[in-house]
Amino acid sequence: MAGGGNAIRGSRVGAGPMGEAERGEAAARQAITYFCSHGHRSVVTFSIEATAPEQWDCPKCGLPASMDSANPPPAPRIEPYKTHLAYVKERRSDAEAADILDEALSLLRSRRKSGDIIF
Repeated sequence: MAGGGNAIRGSRVGAGPMGEAERGEAAARQAITYFCSHGHRSVVTFSIEATAPEQWDCPKCGLPASMDSANPPPAPRIEPYKTHLAYVKERRSDAEAADILDEALSLLRSRRKSGDIIF
């Protein structure tokens, strides 16, 4: 047997259907251009029947993009990460925190005096 026995005869790599007759007709399309605040230009193709969205995420940088090249949407403001302690400090004043701490410590001390095992 010649070759490796693995060859597919009568075809080539990447061969696919040969024309629209086998695939059907292509749908009518519209190309919409979007612009982001970094100056990237993205062309997105939609069906003629589809309503193009006002904004589209830029595939290059991820910022929102619009069809208005003169006024692209601004980058969204990203809030910095807050720790649990930061949220607690928003809800309680320093005086309230001191009162809660004093109350917890007095409860802990009274339980220790009574012989409770506290870890």
